[in-house]
Amino acid sequence: MNMENAGREEICAVGLSLYQRGYTVGSSGNISMRLEDGWLVTPTDACLGRLDPTAIARISSDGAWISGGRPSKTLALHRRIYDRRPDCRGVVHTHSTHLVALTLAGVYSPDAVLPPITPYQVMKVGRIPLIAYDRPGAPAVAERVGAVAAAVRGVMLERLGPVMWGASVTEAADALEELEETARLWLMTDPRPAPLGREQVAELCRTFGVEWS
Repeated sequence: MNMENAGREEICAVGLSLYQRGYTVGSSGNISMRLEDGWLVTPTDACLGRLDPTAIARISSDGAWISGGRPSKTLALHRRIYDRRPDCRGVVHTHSTHLVALTLAGVYSPDAVLPPITPYQVMKVGRIPLIAYDRPGAPAVAERVGAVAAAVRGVMLERLGPVMWGASVTEAADALEELEETARLWLMTDPRPAPLGREQVAELCRTFGVEWS
């Protein structure tokens, strides 16, 4: 199986897994993958739980739509992330319930929507900044995300949901799930848990080669 066909299958498998476990509903969310000569991206208004590998949009390296369904309206956002992160090969965006609820209730801070409360949050996700609300697909959002993409593994779009990236679509989805679970833990605890201490976070960063900055 060539890289493109394998990519189509991975996107469909990840989309189905996210949908089946309630990380995305209806026709919300989108997934993309970097190829050697362009990108694959889920079609606009497609249900991630019912993706057809042959319908996933193929985009050339110069941004031309080659085949498949009409590309997601957030394609510009995905491309901006890839431009800023040469190491990135997969981007996943969902409207995950607890993370959207977090932005409605009030995030921990604009620079970090959640404090570091679990070791795997630090190891697998890192600090996630809030991107102020704008309509879905707004060019300004792509610019705001591009401005911070080099320093983090993802962002939280206010009232819309997380956008996570990684070395593969699967890695990006795993980080998104860890972030959603952390939001669920944060929202369900009263009083809120104390963050890990500065030295505890520093030890995790040293041991596992990650950053919380």
